[in-house]
Amino acid sequence: MKLIESFHSNYIEERRITCLSSHLSDLLPLHTSVLDVGCGSGQLANRIHRGRLDLKFSGIDVLLRKRTWMPVHIFDGHTIPMESDSVDVVMFVDVLHHTTDPMALLCEAARVARHGIVIKDHLLEGVLAGPTLGFMDHIGNARYGVVSPGNYWRRQQWEEAFATLRMKPVQWRESLGLYPPVLDRLFGRSLHFVTSLAFDGAA
Repeated sequence: MKLIESFHSNYIEERRITCLSSHLSDLLPLHTSVLDVGCGSGQLANRIHRGRLDLKFSGIDVLLRKRTWMPVHIFDGHTIPMESDSVDVVMFVDVLHHTTDPMALLCEAARVARHGIVIKDHLLEGVLAGPTLGFMDHIGNARYGVVSPGNYWRRQQWEEAFATLRMKPVQWRESLGLYPPVLDRLFGRSLHFVTSLAFDGAA
């Protein structure tokens, strides 16, 4: 397992950051303030910012890493410590499936966001989707002490959540290229998506 974690850390993680920074940069509007919820070390936000100097990032997480790429504030994982309508966009990158109640945190994001929400997460679709996602989560997060309850949603659950928030996808992408072609057949397929959400009537 240590060998797999080392391979992930040295190769897969860098490819993931590069690919996600490109996708998310495309989804984030010009000249916006972005709250990265569950930002970890802040490395992904830092990578996006290097190519998008018009964006202003802040980050919160339930754990504080020894090294961070931007200021990160601790929060309780449930209530976002900001006033309503106080940031342009709230961003979740592989965070919501780590929570016991993704809907509650999405509602918090809708409360504090003026314009929208950007999400990278998983789809519980395809053969052995649950075990595959659980394995990926363990490899990517166990060494950091991140809890992985495996709260993965099917496409219909995401759509119902967006409707509850009175938001709709402006962009939706599933072919993210997070893994080399051979590995993508197992760990990519239909298991990942990124989307940008806008409030109904604002898209």
